[in-house]
Amino acid sequence: MLQPGAHNPHLAPVRITDVSPRDGLQNESAFVPTARKIALINALSRTGVAEIEAGSFVSPTAIPQLADSDEVFRAIERIPGVTYSALVPNERGLERARAAAVNKIAVFTAASDSFTRRNIKATVQESLIRFRPIVTGAKRDGMLVRGYVSTAVFCPYEGRIPPARVRDVMKRLLDLGVDDISLGETIGKASPSDIRALLDTVMSHVESVRLSLHFHDTYGMAVANALTAWWDYGITAFDCSAGGLGGCPYAPGASGNVATEDLVFALKASGASVPVDEMLVVACAQQLSDAVRHPLNSRLSQFLHLRKPQPALKG
Repeated sequence: MLQPGAHNPHLAPVRITDVSPRDGLQNESAFVPTARKIALINALSRTGVAEIEAGSFVSPTAIPQLADSDEVFRAIERIPGVTYSALVPNERGLERARAAAVNKIAVFTAASDSFTRRNIKATVQESLIRFRPIVTGAKRDGMLVRGYVSTAVFCPYEGRIPPARVRDVMKRLLDLGVDDISLGETIGKASPSDIRALLDTVMSHVESVRLSLHFHDTYGMAVANALTAWWDYGITAFDCSAGGLGGCPYAPGASGNVATEDLVFALKASGASVPVDEMLVVACAQQLSDAVRHPLNSRLSQFLHLRKPQPALKG
């Protein structure tokens, strides 16, 4: 927790990464047209978010929804000051990211071997070995690199994950040269006490400005967890998804990411400085709601929708 007399991070603006174009859409069964993805990213670029995870250079057979990431990156309008990132699983993916002029790549592992075997067909150790040439190549080309550590609290196959295991994987990624770390609460089961145990363990090994938290909202705890991390530990970077879109095919039962608009609203209401217009994020999510063919997982979007004047019933 924050020490008396320490720099007050509550005065620092919160950095929001919206992951809806990648993590939000990857599990959607109905293909979202390329033009709709481009429009979503262009609209998100004007909301005040610091970073947009705009695609993924994985095999099209693995994630068909994101097979058009090359085209998406070529067509989006890039706003100065916004980082446009993409998931890169291997050296072939790095080549595609380079050709698409990606600002920043992300490599993806977990704190659970069971999860990584199902997700990327490798153990955690094997994934870290695989990442070395990717990170080296990306840094040589001037790209920033993020390291994802999924299953940071619970794994859908192994249950509770010891915080020390998360710490060790995180340290290995930092040793590889990644610029920042995102710890993922993959199945959305953690409570604030779990987040405190995790951060008590990892924060002495990473600068807080290099750490992001990525919460899912399966049990409705994501906003509470984020507020705990911000208020008690000074974490000022969070991943979230417009409309609460998301879900992982390798985490059965896990719902979407915490909604960007809900998290921004809650942080602002708690006194945080967040340079994001949550009403513009709501508009971004609602313009995509018909394409995904299911209700949005956002309290704010649902509330605003209910407040709209409804057409009168005809007698």
